[in-house]
Amino acid sequence: MQTRRLAQIGALVLVAAASARAQYPEIGLGWMAEFSLASRQIKELAEAIPADKYSWRPAPGVRSVSDVLMHVALGNFYLLDQAGGKIPDDTPAIRPDFEKKITAKADVLAWLDRSAKAVKQVYPAVDRSKRIKFLGKDTTSDAVFLRILVHSHEHMGQMIAYARMVGVTPPWSK
Repeated sequence: MQTRRLAQIGALVLVAAASARAQYPEIGLGWMAEFSLASRQIKELAEAIPADKYSWRPAPGVRSVSDVLMHVALGNFYLLDQAGGKIPDDTPAIRPDFEKKITAKADVLAWLDRSAKAVKQVYPAVDRSKRIKFLGKDTTSDAVFLRILVHSHEHMGQMIAYARMVGVTPPWSK
């Protein structure tokens, strides 16, 4: 009986793995593929959330929907610069107040796209083994690129929670 149960569980795991591979072909294919998936999902969430909810925040003093999305976009530029990558010349100085200045859905989506494209373009050109200082610590460019990926996933999780709180189901889980 126990062997049969284990076989059933194993079959379910294989079906789930095949489904995940079909839905998320990027999984397990390295840094760029994982960043592309995270960026795509953040953009899908940003597109699914209605424009009138971009000012919504879960509590006073907490980032709004547009604040979080702009924080991701600006974080991409900041971390790309810290990793030794060249950010576009027309990127404004990254200041903490900037994420609160861009609030219109179309503008936020444009910034998300622009920052993801910059990361994807620059990543292959950076010597990721280069030793750098980051937040006062000796590290490598590669470690800062890892921070870009982790930062994207951190705020994607936050955006999933925000979306659900405003009545939006993440598009990939419908």
